[in-house]
Amino acid sequence: MSDLRGIMILACRLNHFPIGRSDMRKHNSIFGQILQLISRYEFQKIVSEHASDRYYKKFSTWDHMVSMLFAQLTGQDGLRGIETGMASHMSKLYHLGSHHIKRSTLSYANTNRDHHVFQEIFELVLKDVLKKAPRHSFPFPNDLYSIDATTIDLCLSMFDWATFREKKGGIKVHVKLNHSGYLPSVVTVSTAKQHEVTQINKMKLKTGDVVVFDRGYTDFEQYANYCDENIYFVTRLKKNANYKITKRNDVSPYDLISSDHIIEPCGFYTKKKCPMKLRRIRVKDPETGKYIVLLTNHMKWTPDLIAAIYKDRWQIEIFFKTMKQNLKIKSFLGTSRNAVCIQIWIAMITYLLLSYLKFLSRYPWTINSLMNVVPLLLFSRRCLLDWLNEPFESPPPPEEPSYQMVLW
Repeated sequence: MSDLRGIMILACRLNHFPIGRSDMRKHNSIFGQILQLISRYEFQKIVSEHASDRYYKKFSTWDHMVSMLFAQLTGQDGLRGIETGMASHMSKLYHLGSHHIKRSTLSYANTNRDHHVFQEIFELVLKDVLKKAPRHSFPFPNDLYSIDATTIDLCLSMFDWATFREKKGGIKVHVKLNHSGYLPSVVTVSTAKQHEVTQINKMKLKTGDVVVFDRGYTDFEQYANYCDENIYFVTRLKKNANYKITKRNDVSPYDLISSDHIIEPCGFYTKKKCPMKLRRIRVKDPETGKYIVLLTNHMKWTPDLIAAIYKDRWQIEIFFKTMKQNLKIKSFLGTSRNAVCIQIWIAMITYLLLSYLKFLSRYPWTINSLMNVVPLLLFSRRCLLDWLNEPFESPPPPEEPSYQMVLW
């Protein structure tokens, strides 16, 4: 009887008839379904353009990315943890298009594989995620961005290229945040010694864009360029700014706006760099009662809208906080500049993929909550979209095994 039962099961398998827990087996793992959000065709085009697999026989760029994404999603701090963690799921790596890796191989790839290939993969994923991202909530069609930077401290004796102070090392991650979905659209990395304003030219903007930044980016020559290119900016005005008022707008309809002036720079060099008229708005913070002075080149929007735009700049601070709390960018798997850049690019790709999951779901996920739950289910087999929409719903019961042979 047992031999007959075995033959019947084998026949069912040969006929591709699902047996046992078919509802689970028909799905790839959660990790595999997340990776499917990345187009393998476009991915291979980028790999071919950079020839990033030329000198790697058994460790492709895809293997490299999968292992580094695994490290980000599971919170691995070391190469050994990545090696043993992926080895514990050896039978499931095939469905990820990957295989077991050795920590020495991963370390060598982090040092020698050009990080620019992962930068282009980040840009590839960003294009797809932006299609699902909700628009910003302001009543204008212009794209809205915030620009800022955050510093990551490093040990100068290990990261000798990341000079900052005499006995301290560090890097700065510069981000242009798109307020549609609050996604990082441009990311650059520099040593912490470089000032933020040196990177602003890399944050490409187009006509009609609105950009917000703090006083650290004060550059009147850049303001003049924005005026010439019809790019609108909102920032803080420094206390020692020298200007004259040419027009006073009525602010009586607005409770929190104390003044709205059209001004001209008066300083010798400032006037030479930016001879245009700008707009100065003094706003009261309803929570602290303090006043802040804003500077913009948009002359038509209401002052309370300008204030709301600058207030939304706080989202980039939330982005940096979320990134540092949930992604592995404060401890690095390699000490070379290339290894650090690769890990930052993979962290940004991870953030985009988690944002993609958030946009696809009907459940109100946050990046924090996804990072708490996804690692627990990374290699479980169930429909990703069903789980995202109903995370606390019990999975369907397994189907009863059927040993009936299928006659074709």
